[in-house]
Amino acid sequence: MFDIGFFELLVVAIVGLLVIGPERLPETIRAISLWVGRLKRSISSTKAELEQQLGTDDIRRQLHNESIMRELNASREEIERVLRDGYVEHQELPDHAHTDEATATDQPDQSQVPPQDKA
Repeated sequence: MFDIGFFELLVVAIVGLLVIGPERLPETIRAISLWVGRLKRSISSTKAELEQQLGTDDIRRQLHNESIMRELNASREEIERVLRDGYVEHQELPDHAHTDEATATDQPDQSQVPPQDKA
């Protein structure tokens, strides 16, 4: 948050030791850490309350749902395009291909017909 490094903390500790003195330094550090903890909790609760009031979770959820719907619509359009192209290609086949297809399904395959005994 404040991006304080080790050497900065060391300088603050030395200055605190010189200004406050070694007797009162531990209790001063304890008091400061208590205040910092309270400040962090206060900021955290304020942030949570603001997010709740503004409904940021609902907004995030809605944006996520909208992105999913965009992906689904794109997939649906792709499937419709492929089906439409396949239908057009099927319609463009010559007429004899359609009739050959129909006669091939009407007549049984000669290799699959069992031989008949004429005795």
